[in-house]
Amino acid sequence: MSYIPLSKKDIEAMLKRIGLSSLDELFTSIPREIRWEGPLDLPPPLTESELFEYFNDLSRKNSFPEFLSFLGAGAYAHTIPAVVDYLSSRGEFVTPYTPYQPEVSQGTLQIIFEYQTLICQLTGLEVANASLYEGATATAEAVLMAQRLKNKSKVLVARTLHPQYRQVIASYIRNLGLTLEEIDYDSRSGRLLLDDLKNKLDDQVTALVVQNPNFFGVIEEPEEAFTLARQNGALNIAVIAEALSLGLLQPPGKYGADIACGEGQSFGLPLSFGGPYLGFIACRQEFLRQLPGRIAGQTRDAEGRIGYVLTLSTREQHIRREKATSNICTNQAWCALRATIFLETLGPRGLKEMAYYNLQKANYALESLLALNGLKRRFEGPIFNEFVLESEKPLNQIYIRMMEKGIIAGYPLERDFPELKNCLLLCVTEVHSRAKIEKLIEAFKEALA
Repeated sequence: MSYIPLSKKDIEAMLKRIGLSSLDELFTSIPREIRWEGPLDLPPPLTESELFEYFNDLSRKNSFPEFLSFLGAGAYAHTIPAVVDYLSSRGEFVTPYTPYQPEVSQGTLQIIFEYQTLICQLTGLEVANASLYEGATATAEAVLMAQRLKNKSKVLVARTLHPQYRQVIASYIRNLGLTLEEIDYDSRSGRLLLDDLKNKLDDQVTALVVQNPNFFGVIEEPEEAFTLARQNGALNIAVIAEALSLGLLQPPGKYGADIACGEGQSFGLPLSFGGPYLGFIACRQEFLRQLPGRIAGQTRDAEGRIGYVLTLSTREQHIRREKATSNICTNQAWCALRATIFLETLGPRGLKEMAYYNLQKANYALESLLALNGLKRRFEGPIFNEFVLESEKPLNQIYIRMMEKGIIAGYPLERDFPELKNCLLLCVTEVHSRAKIEKLIEAFKEALA
């Protein structure tokens, strides 16, 4: 915030306006016996240049180890073109909030409209919205949307869905009379176990929720599972926690998803210690009226000029609370703006190339690590940019040794999957150069020795 000094004349004018004659009168509510009357024990004033130098010297006392991280698990480090930061930080973009008055919010509404269009193109579905918090709540909103459409007694969720996403769904449906049942994964491939799905599918299932690539980084083949769910009258929800995978993988709408949702952080948003992030959701045209959040539409005014408006926004500010599809109130348009700039900067070819780099680097790292004694691959299914390794030695010892070398060697899975003891989920993206991958390999080699 800028510092704007006040002159003596300014202070006198302000005091006169509020009916006071001196600054001391501002503090009459504080009992005199507890007021400090003497001079403050402060150093003398500094010039601007001296003040900058003082704080620079002070900052050098901070000592933070610089870690080389191979964490993924729902939050991904990706290259962000400089134009994303430059354009998104312009005043006209960071100051608007909710575009309630379309006549003065055309820019914000156009951004939302373009963002929705991009999400539709990526997911292969007809309609998308804006203003969801992040991937976990977007997935929970998708389940609530399916329940409004089907109104049945249970939802089936793949156990390979992000554990935090599963927890948020359970919280959202706790008081709705909707039961959550988990579908196990194949211990060999790491994919959804179809036999378990067949045993749990019946005509009381509201929706089947499958993440692709799943939490283990394995690329699913959901077509058969979605076909079975549809035959039983359930809706299909595809979850994408790593949005960059849509640059290479088949769009969810092509393999039978009725609703696609997930996390858009990979599109131009830094890790930022966990937020703000960008939840997205898209669906088939027939389910439009149950889609939560904001929807921006394109129209024409009386003179035939293109304009943008909020439409079908059945949020609690716009409609009776009991009729609202969602209680999400904040406007995530700035995060959507960054995603829009990112996607339109890269274009289809650039997005595909970035996704391809992820695929190649992750597979290179996987093959190199498998050449070490003491590590083996836990799942055989194809991967995008994450994979699971199992250690023959106790994982806590290896992990600590890696941390001592300044490397965060992935995400230990035992905390969420007790059966996967000594297993690590590692992520490699385009930000990991060959030298960084080699450093990881060497550190593992020493830790396993």
